[in-house]
Amino acid sequence: MASFTLFFLSITIILHVFVAATPSSSASEQLSSSTIPTRFLDFAKKPETFDWMVNIRRKIHEYPELQYEEFKTSEIIRAELDKMGISYKHPVAETGVIGYIGTRKPPFVALRADIDALPMQEMVEWEHKSKVDGKMHACGHDAHTAMLLGAAKILKQNEKDIQGTVVLVFQPAEEGGAGAKRIIEAGALENVSAIFGLHVMPNYCVGEVASRSGAIMAASGRFQATISGKGGHAAIPQHSIDPILAAANVIVSLQHLVSRESDPLDSQVVTVAKFQGGDAFNVIPDSVTIGGTFRTFSKESFKQLKQRIEQVIVGQAAVQRCNATVDFFQEKKPFYPAVINDGGLHKHFQNVAGSLLGTNKVMEMPPVMAAEDFAFYQEVIPGYFFFLGMQNDSSERLPLIHSPHFTVNEDALPYGASLHASLAATYLLKHHHDVTIVEGKNHDEL
Repeated sequence: MASFTLFFLSITIILHVFVAATPSSSASEQLSSSTIPTRFLDFAKKPETFDWMVNIRRKIHEYPELQYEEFKTSEIIRAELDKMGISYKHPVAETGVIGYIGTRKPPFVALRADIDALPMQEMVEWEHKSKVDGKMHACGHDAHTAMLLGAAKILKQNEKDIQGTVVLVFQPAEEGGAGAKRIIEAGALENVSAIFGLHVMPNYCVGEVASRSGAIMAASGRFQATISGKGGHAAIPQHSIDPILAAANVIVSLQHLVSRESDPLDSQVVTVAKFQGGDAFNVIPDSVTIGGTFRTFSKESFKQLKQRIEQVIVGQAAVQRCNATVDFFQEKKPFYPAVINDGGLHKHFQNVAGSLLGTNKVMEMPPVMAAEDFAFYQEVIPGYFFFLGMQNDSSERLPLIHSPHFTVNEDALPYGASLHASLAATYLLKHHHDVTIVEGKNHDEL
């Protein structure tokens, strides 16, 4: 009987040790399968969390700041990070803030929010309307910032379960200033293995998201041409060299680049949106200025289109006896690459978003010709960009982005915050076993 008891105790101890050593029993791995998305969404929907995000968003909305001028916005961000006990670097790329949550060791995953506003006069009358004339958050960057701070709060609450480091990127100057490029050049994303970004979108309902694998947004460039002739009286045009006529021919010829030179299956856009010349009804001006944008999804098409735009402008102006110079503003306004989503991150996004929202709320969307400087991140590390719905079924259609009547449906904030946090936390749980620390290598910590 004593020997049987001893045998039973031995088996019990062995089983206890075996179960305790089994990886599948860890709380972190249990969270990674399904608990994280719902747990994070529940936290983001709490009245105190929701109201906090709304207040931050409205505070930023009241004082919009243009690219590389986001000093007050940056101050608000840093104050909230300080309250949460989250460490950060500032300034990065002049006004940017880079925060850190987790172990400060590999793997590293980044979440990005843009923080700049647009040079527009807000036409929406409400309590928290822009208090700065000629400036407005007409693209939802105030909401993006509030949601990333919301994600930071969620992740900080669960920091003990984070198997690596989440890098919070509060980026300036998305609207034409290539702030993402400056963030990269500052070395802020060294060792980051993936980055996620989102954008609010009125086309989809609250609780819905949309994205795709591969190309989702176009590469974008801008151009301006000055076409010079010889001014004179409109009644005797034979004594003048008319730059307006030359500019008109240039514009028509530019449209042929897409309709007659590009592959119909290779989406391209050339739009002339600026035409300035003359200020009298009876005077032919000395010169005319035109300007516009061109967009493609491939680097080869972009390079070819840029070359042909210059050739057509100079050539068509010469046909009309005019001279032309073309400026592509590459120094002041760098070309934006195409936004191309990583295939592996697309699967990760579908799994996480499907768990959080339901698979029927995760939409596959066609590519759009709009541009986003998130593409600069994707040129150096795998990245994924998606759109967050904010339309209510019962409400009238929301104005599109870059409209003076643009509004944000704040009911979308918990979804963006919890998606950000869930994408990062589950990515780290999935990849922390893949990290190998090489002896003698530097920069294995932030």
